[in-house]
Amino acid sequence: MLSPTKLADAFERVTDYWSPKVIGQVNDQLLKAAKLKGELVWHAHEGQDELFYIVKGSLRIEFENDIVDLQQGDFLTVPSGVRHNPVAQEECWVLLIEPASTKHTGEESTPRTRSLEEQLS
Repeated sequence: MLSPTKLADAFERVTDYWSPKVIGQVNDQLLKAAKLKGELVWHAHEGQDELFYIVKGSLRIEFENDIVDLQQGDFLTVPSGVRHNPVAQEECWVLLIEPASTKHTGEESTPRTRSLEEQLS
């Protein structure tokens, strides 16, 4: 039997900043809940677009030649191969939608990088 999921409840599973949790799937796209604070790392996803939907708070996404500020209710798709760096001054809740093959921090490896297995736990 199918049953709905409350988005706020899905965020209860997220206990660490920059550690997304997979909360659903649509075909080969994963839906991930993440809590962000501070900055991640400059990175890109070759071959995959990445959608950021701001559930709570605000997020600044730095690009090499631009900055985009997102507020609650906004979404932005970062195209494949575009280097970006997410920055949250205060706690921000983000719903990410991206292909299952997307690496958390692209080809960059940092202490904040999470494997798909960690995101599924």
